[in-house]
Amino acid sequence: MPAVTFRDETPSGKPLAEFQVADLPAAMTVRELIRLRVREEVARANAHRLVQPDPHRVDWERQADLAERAFEGNGFFMLVGDRQAESLDETVDLTTDPELVFIKLIALAGG
Repeated sequence: MPAVTFRDETPSGKPLAEFQVADLPAAMTVRELIRLRVREEVARANAHRLVQPDPHRVDWERQADLAERAFEGNGFFMLVGDRQAESLDETVDLTTDPELVFIKLIALAGG
């Protein structure tokens, strides 16, 4: 069972954040990978909130739905190895492409 690295980068390629998730199946869809990434990110954020109780815990499923829409609307793109993922239903072979790069696109002012 492979481990996958999730990394955020700027459009110019500057790394922003990175984490790994182990024990994943050999293949997952882009949709499943986005939802997994969001669930992990929200779990980490909510875990930090346990120290300072906050009644406004983040709902990972709602955030994952928003992330799917952002992917479809070109709000960010995902690189799988050396290629760009095109569809939420595309299957990714995690045994050959264990690194996923997420690049959030920034809207240009006035345009």
